[in-house]
Amino acid sequence: MAKVTILGATGNVGLFAAHTISEIPYVSDMLLVGRPGREDFLAGCCRDLSDSFAARGTDVRLSYSTSLADARDSDIIVCTAGVPRKPGQDRNDLAFENAKIVAETARTIGQVSPDAILFVITNPVDVMTAVALKYSGLEPRQVFGLGTHLDSMRLKSLIAHYFRVHVSEVHTRIIGEHGKSMVPLWSATTIGGIRIQNLPTFSGLPTQEMIETVRTSGEAIIRDKGATVYGPGEAIATLVRTILGNENRILTVSSYIKSEIHGIGDVCIGVPARINREGVFPVAIRLEDDEIAGFSRSVAKIQKITAKVMERLEKTQ
Repeated sequence: MAKVTILGATGNVGLFAAHTISEIPYVSDMLLVGRPGREDFLAGCCRDLSDSFAARGTDVRLSYSTSLADARDSDIIVCTAGVPRKPGQDRNDLAFENAKIVAETARTIGQVSPDAILFVITNPVDVMTAVALKYSGLEPRQVFGLGTHLDSMRLKSLIAHYFRVHVSEVHTRIIGEHGKSMVPLWSATTIGGIRIQNLPTFSGLPTQEMIETVRTSGEAIIRDKGATVYGPGEAIATLVRTILGNENRILTVSSYIKSEIHGIGDVCIGVPARINREGVFPVAIRLEDDEIAGFSRSVAKIQKITAKVMERLEKTQ
């Protein structure tokens, strides 16, 4: 049984993630952590969630705190802390502002819970994963970000709708930045085990339109309802369940790569990774030429932003 701590639990994503994670049978304890001054709200959240647990028949010990020190002995720490993206704002516009929060948080986590797996949700998630890795002092396998996992699920849904098949029949993934330079792997996309290029109707698939829909999905949701909540919340729970269940699934998350993909690396970015109780382990894959080019561009972009953020952080420490 495991203890899961959620940082930024007073936010929309953090709170819904708490609800979805509570359904995972391996979770025995859950700690909600928020900012000082938010004690009453946290207490209310715990009461509300406890009522839902009673109605559902869930037996999870729930507590709250405004001190990161209480995250000690956590198995997984989910970091949703940070400033949310506003309508019309690019994820990377948040980079330095959120990096200061993540750096301070990660440093404390590394001290109080050095054996935990740190799961970063805060945007821009690829850059924040790198910040968390550096300032926590944890091993690369212990630190990862949501990355392009949700983007991959969004594309999966669009493909299933187009071919009129159950979503479970579609396997696809997007790598690279969780953002504009994301790269769809059509070469690794299958329906019912059949490569998508081998289906006659693939020639009519509106691939560019689909990818643009995925790229702008978060922005559209934020514009229409103020925040993305349910998609990220369920995606977070899937990954937590994969870790605690020691499932060894290969999912696409933001992880540190050295040179696993065509010699490209030294960056935290969305890549396929084997995920289990020990953490996240990037998988070496071969890509088509156009995919290599796209991934190289995406890596270069994230490396540049990460370097700028790290340089500014060092000046403020």
